[in-house]
Amino acid sequence: MVWGTFTITHILSLLLGAAIIIGLYFVLKNRTVKTQTIVLGILSFAGIAAIIYNLVAWGSPIEYLPLHLCSLNAMLLPIVVFTRNKYLGNLLLLWSIGALAALVLNNSVAEAKITSWVFVFYYFPHVLEFGIPLILFKLKLIKLDKKCIWSTLGITLGAYIIIHFINVLINQYCIVNNILDWKGEVVQVNYMFSIFHEGNPLLKFFYDLIPYQFWYMLLCLPIALVYLFAIYGSYEIYKKVRYGKNGEKEKNKV
Repeated sequence: MVWGTFTITHILSLLLGAAIIIGLYFVLKNRTVKTQTIVLGILSFAGIAAIIYNLVAWGSPIEYLPLHLCSLNAMLLPIVVFTRNKYLGNLLLLWSIGALAALVLNNSVAEAKITSWVFVFYYFPHVLEFGIPLILFKLKLIKLDKKCIWSTLGITLGAYIIIHFINVLINQYCIVNNILDWKGEVVQVNYMFSIFHEGNPLLKFFYDLIPYQFWYMLLCLPIALVYLFAIYGSYEIYKKVRYGKNGEKEKNKV
């Protein structure tokens, strides 16, 4: 059975992903911090397993370097789980949206069969890359902190700039040296979509507004800012409603 995009199979897989995340939260909810950390820590390596699989499975490792946002998320996730670093944890609040987008807009693997390793190493790591950061916050292993908004945006922008230059250098190198992929075509990478939108509807809209590589993706920054303000603003309202103006001690425990 082919996964498809917005087919019954695809929609059911999204519902299953939500069920996995919710179920994992309730399984861990009343466990010790040690148990929570061990379980989430083990599961957090799923993304790294997927990176290794893609590097060796296609005979074209340059195209599968861990430089997309989901791959950066995957490499950072175990560190966040075991260190519970506040800044990195809050960073993943934004980066995990990339994993959700990869599940919903699954163009690159829509033709994969759900019984294939391609599906397994794509679907489950992305579900966990999206879900584990949410679970960390829900279990209060990491605290939401609105002061992290600017570090989150700064790190994200810095990573994007560096990766764009990596894209340019790799593409020039592959053209000059005639480096071919598994299909026999010259390798041209597009990590973090800094070169082209690749048919992603939202990114295509951005590219129509600013038809220049690198620059068009900067339109994601104001959207990210609005998203983060909405998340942290909602959290601040929740604390005030639940604990009131004089509930500072209890509020700080959340």
